[in-house]
Amino acid sequence: MISSKTGVKMAQQGSIVITIDGPAGAGKSTLSKKLAHELGFLVLDSGAIYRAMALALLGAGVSTDSVGIPKETLDKISIRVEPCETLMRIFLDDVELKDEIREEYVGLAASRFAALPEVRESLLAIQRDVARSWNIVAEGRDMGNVVFPNAFIKLFITADIGERAKRRYTELMMRGDNPYYSVVLSEMRARDSRDESRKTAPLVAATDSTIIDTTHLTPESALKIMLQLIEDKYDFDQYQTNS
Repeated sequence: MISSKTGVKMAQQGSIVITIDGPAGAGKSTLSKKLAHELGFLVLDSGAIYRAMALALLGAGVSTDSVGIPKETLDKISIRVEPCETLMRIFLDDVELKDEIREEYVGLAASRFAALPEVRESLLAIQRDVARSWNIVAEGRDMGNVVFPNAFIKLFITADIGERAKRRYTELMMRGDNPYYSVVLSEMRARDSRDESRKTAPLVAATDSTIIDTTHLTPESALKIMLQLIEDKYDFDQYQTNS
């Protein structure tokens, strides 16, 4: 047993999965990193895994308008995840991916490819394998409903779309881009629509998740709420005994 900064006793590695789902711009990436740091868990950034897949498919000449991808094409793609303290490193064909997967075009492609059931199915094993080796905070859009339906704790992070677009706009500006807020807002609405309406693993809060609206919260305030939920509602000692 080890103790986190919060004083909550953590179970042995590979025992606990905390899922954080939600739409783009709600703050789930920032909160996942902060929570993982506090608990000594590994962040499973499913978005980065989908972006790696998108980069591979684009490199193979697959169009984002494709209605289906052959199994042999997906089978040729090799994606690997390794830990780096509380964060993860991701490799495509043994080459580590970094800033290239954060490009806007890669994110848009990932959103389109993610709507294809064969793509989601091909990445399930990679994500679940990570949880067999480490305690994780799994961040994404279907972590609690599909990838880890038996997760010990499920959180759904949301915010007003205007606030989410504003955050994304600021992020792009700080990165040196020159975005238009109206375009960012329009693309976010389109992505929300794709995520919420797709037939396979649509973006929706799991029935047993706790919803946290970050519209008027700082990351520190939201983290405090999450940690308090863990302190008040969950007995990690009991979970370790029963798991």
